[in-house]
Amino acid sequence: MSIILSTVRSDMLRIAGLAWPIELRPHPRARALRLRLDEARGVLRLTCPKRTNRRAALDWALGQSAWVDAQVARIAPGEPFAPETTILVEGRNVRLVCDERLPRMPSMAGDVLACGGPQAGFAGRIERYLKAAARERLSIATAAAAARGGVRVRSVAVGDASTRWGSCAASGAIRYSWRLYLAPPHLLDWVVAHEVAHRRHMDHSPAFRAFEASLYDGDVAAARAELRALGPRLKRIGRG
Repeated sequence: MSIILSTVRSDMLRIAGLAWPIELRPHPRARALRLRLDEARGVLRLTCPKRTNRRAALDWALGQSAWVDAQVARIAPGEPFAPETTILVEGRNVRLVCDERLPRMPSMAGDVLACGGPQAGFAGRIERYLKAAARERLSIATAAAAARGGVRVRSVAVGDASTRWGSCAASGAIRYSWRLYLAPPHLLDWVVAHEVAHRRHMDHSPAFRAFEASLYDGDVAAARAELRALGPRLKRIGRG
């Protein structure tokens, strides 16, 4: 008998001879099956009503093969952290350099991000450097926005969520995607303003929108649209 879903399960879906990882995610408010492609992770996400039959859900997803093929066809390749490649950092093109004569700790000089050490660990060193720089930049920006708005933020952390640029808990803890550090600074500042505004309004009401606008020195709608357009590339950086 096929398993009835009650928790997230991972599986494989064979489409056109290729095996695609798929996550089946039961959701208490889902009323129908919904399939999307997580471009950053290369994973299909199938949201299901609670207690959906696993085999029936996979059969339904298999019937969406034309849609999956179309989505996969438009995905650009990843941009791994490899020597002599160019990535975005704070919205500008930065060249990655591996030079064994240099210290292992990466350092930025102009539009070059370089480090020494074995090439085998190059990507990991670059990613750790960028995450640390993102945490510092986001912490400073968050503290400044909170001071302007007269609100308190309990903590700032960074992660690599596939669907959110930031989140704010009722406790005052804010978590961001470290990839915001790759974006132009004004886009990072908008996300910070958005999350700090949630410290006063845990919704998206007109009052929230007004407070958000007061914390951001720019056009909120334009920043949102720009990050939406740039987002797919930011999520490919550092991935093979």
